[in-house]
Amino acid sequence: MRWLHAQGHSVVGIDQSAEAVAACEGLGELICADIENAPWPLPGRQFGGIVVTNYLHRPLLPTLLDSLLPEGVLLYETFAQGQETVGRPSRPAFLLEPGELLRLCQGLRIVAFEDGFEPTGPDTGRFVQRIAAVRPPSHLPAPPRYLLPAYR
Repeated sequence: MRWLHAQGHSVVGIDQSAEAVAACEGLGELICADIENAPWPLPGRQFGGIVVTNYLHRPLLPTLLDSLLPEGVLLYETFAQGQETVGRPSRPAFLLEPGELLRLCQGLRIVAFEDGFEPTGPDTGRFVQRIAAVRPPSHLPAPPRYLLPAYR
Protein backbone atom coordinates (compact mmCIF):
# COMPACT_ATOMS: atom_id res chain seq x y z
CA MET A 1 0.00 0.00 0.00
CA ARG A 2 2.79 2.39 0.86
CA TRP A 3 4.51 2.01 -2.48
CA LEU A 4 1.30 2.36 -4.52
CA HIS A 5 0.24 5.37 -2.47
CA ALA A 6 3.66 6.98 -2.97
CA GLN A 7 3.19 6.54 -6.74
CA GLY A 8 0.00 8.62 -6.55
CA HIS A 9 -2.57 5.81 -6.66
CA SER A 10 -5.63 5.83 -4.46
CA VAL A 11 -5.57 2.61 -2.46
CA VAL A 12 -7.89 0.41 -0.44
CA GLY A 13 -6.43 -2.05 2.04
CA ILE A 14 -8.14 -4.92 3.81
CA ASP A 15 -6.71 -6.89 6.71
CA GLN A 16 -8.26 -8.73 9.64
CA SER A 17 -5.59 -7.35 11.96
CA ALA A 18 -6.50 -4.01 13.53
CA GLU A 19 -2.78 -3.52 14.15
CA ALA A 20 -1.96 -3.94 10.45
CA VAL A 21 -4.75 -1.55 9.47
CA ALA A 22 -3.56 1.04 12.01
CA ALA A 23 -0.02 0.81 10.59
CA CYS A 24 -1.38 2.02 7.24
CA GLU A 25 -3.26 5.02 8.61
CA GLY A 26 -3.27 7.90 6.14
CA LEU A 27 -2.54 5.79 3.06
CA GLY A 28 -6.09 5.45 1.80
CA GLU A 29 -9.30 3.61 2.58
CA LEU A 30 -8.64 1.01 5.27
CA ILE A 31 -10.95 -1.84 6.18
CA CYS A 32 -10.52 -4.20 9.10
CA ALA A 33 -12.45 -7.33 8.12
CA ASP A 34 -12.25 -11.09 8.25
CA ILE A 35 -12.72 -11.83 4.55
CA GLU A 36 -12.78 -15.58 5.13
CA ASN A 37 -15.64 -15.73 7.65
CA ALA A 38 -17.73 -12.65 6.87
CA PRO A 39 -19.28 -11.16 3.75
CA TRP A 40 -16.97 -9.44 1.25
CA PRO A 41 -16.69 -5.84 2.56
CA LEU A 42 -16.63 -4.24 -0.92
CA PRO A 43 -19.67 -5.70 -2.73
CA GLY A 44 -20.13 -4.36 -6.23
CA ARG A 45 -16.93 -2.30 -6.22
CA GLN A 46 -14.35 -2.73 -8.94
CA PHE A 47 -10.72 -1.66 -9.09
CA GLY A 48 -8.09 -0.87 -11.70
CA GLY A 49 -5.58 -2.97 -9.81
CA ILE A 50 -5.66 -5.71 -7.20
CA VAL A 51 -2.55 -6.79 -5.32
CA VAL A 52 -2.48 -9.89 -3.10
CA THR A 53 0.65 -11.05 -1.28
CA ASN A 54 1.29 -14.02 1.02
CA TYR A 55 -2.39 -14.89 1.23
CA LEU A 56 -4.52 -17.71 -0.13
CA HIS A 57 -8.20 -18.35 0.43
CA ARG A 58 -9.42 -20.14 -2.68
CA PRO A 59 -13.15 -19.38 -2.22
CA LEU A 60 -12.34 -15.65 -2.40
CA LEU A 61 -10.63 -15.79 -5.82
CA PRO A 62 -13.81 -15.46 -7.94
CA THR A 63 -14.81 -12.39 -5.92
CA LEU A 64 -11.39 -10.83 -6.44
CA LEU A 65 -11.53 -11.48 -10.18
CA ASP A 66 -15.06 -10.04 -10.38
CA SER A 67 -13.72 -6.93 -8.62
CA LEU A 68 -11.23 -6.25 -11.40
CA LEU A 69 -12.22 -3.57 -13.95
CA PRO A 70 -11.72 -4.17 -17.69
CA GLU A 71 -8.05 -3.46 -18.39
CA GLY A 72 -7.43 -3.81 -14.63
CA VAL A 73 -4.27 -5.50 -13.42
CA LEU A 74 -4.03 -8.41 -10.99
CA LEU A 75 -0.73 -8.96 -9.18
CA TYR A 76 -0.81 -12.04 -6.97
CA GLU A 77 2.03 -13.74 -5.11
CA THR A 78 1.81 -16.40 -2.46
CA PHE A 79 3.37 -19.63 -1.26
CA ALA A 80 3.40 -22.79 -3.36
CA GLN A 81 3.79 -26.51 -2.79
CA GLY A 82 7.33 -27.26 -1.67
CA GLN A 83 7.18 -24.55 1.00
CA GLU A 84 6.37 -27.23 3.57
CA THR A 85 9.93 -28.53 3.09
CA VAL A 86 11.58 -25.24 4.06
CA GLY A 87 9.22 -23.58 6.55
CA ARG A 88 5.81 -22.08 7.08
CA PRO A 89 3.15 -22.10 5.88
CA SER A 90 3.11 -25.84 5.52
CA ARG A 91 -0.59 -26.75 5.39
CA PRO A 92 -1.80 -27.66 1.87
CA ALA A 93 -4.73 -25.24 2.24
CA PHE A 94 -2.19 -22.38 2.20
CA LEU A 95 -0.02 -23.66 -0.65
CA LEU A 96 -0.76 -23.35 -4.36
CA GLU A 97 -0.55 -26.48 -6.48
CA PRO A 98 1.76 -26.38 -9.53
CA GLY A 99 0.29 -23.95 -12.09
CA GLU A 100 -2.76 -23.25 -9.92
CA LEU A 101 -2.67 -19.48 -10.36
CA LEU A 102 -2.67 -19.95 -14.14
CA ARG A 103 -5.82 -22.06 -13.92
CA LEU A 104 -7.52 -19.65 -11.51
CA CYS A 105 -6.85 -16.71 -13.83
CA GLN A 106 -8.34 -18.25 -16.97
CA GLY A 107 -10.01 -15.50 -18.96
CA LEU A 108 -7.39 -12.93 -18.03
CA ARG A 109 -4.44 -12.00 -20.25
CA ILE A 110 -1.40 -13.47 -18.50
CA VAL A 111 1.49 -11.04 -18.74
CA ALA A 112 3.92 -12.90 -16.45
CA PHE A 113 3.91 -16.06 -14.37
CA GLU A 114 6.51 -17.65 -12.10
CA ASP A 115 6.34 -20.87 -10.14
CA GLY A 116 9.41 -22.01 -8.25
CA PHE A 117 11.94 -21.62 -5.48
CA GLU A 118 13.24 -18.17 -4.54
CA PRO A 119 16.43 -18.10 -2.46
CA THR A 120 16.26 -15.56 0.35
CA GLY A 121 19.69 -16.29 1.82
CA PRO A 122 22.59 -18.73 1.55
CA ASP A 123 20.62 -21.60 3.11
CA THR A 124 17.07 -20.23 3.06
CA GLY A 125 14.33 -19.63 0.56
CA ARG A 126 10.69 -20.02 -0.24
CA PHE A 127 8.47 -21.65 -2.84
CA VAL A 128 6.17 -19.14 -4.52
CA GLN A 129 3.87 -18.55 -7.44
CA ARG A 130 3.47 -15.08 -8.94
CA ILE A 131 1.18 -13.85 -11.64
CA ALA A 132 0.62 -10.55 -13.41
CA ALA A 133 -2.58 -10.59 -15.44
CA VAL A 134 -4.87 -8.07 -17.12
CA ARG A 135 -8.63 -8.26 -17.58
CA PRO A 136 -9.14 -7.73 -21.30
CA PRO A 137 -11.41 -4.86 -22.37
CA SER A 138 -14.93 -6.03 -23.18
CA HIS A 139 -14.81 -4.77 -26.80
CA LEU A 140 -11.51 -4.77 -28.64
CA PRO A 141 -11.15 -3.40 -32.14
CA ALA A 142 -7.67 -5.00 -32.25
CA PRO A 143 -5.56 -7.15 -29.92
CA PRO A 144 -4.36 -5.20 -26.88
CA ARG A 145 -0.74 -4.11 -26.86
CA TYR A 146 0.87 -4.69 -23.49
CA LEU A 147 4.26 -3.09 -23.96
CA LEU A 148 7.31 -4.92 -22.69
CA PRO A 149 9.64 -2.86 -20.43
CA ALA A 150 12.31 -2.30 -23.10
CA TYR A 151 9.75 -0.54 -25.36
CA ARG A 152 8.12 1.80 -22.86
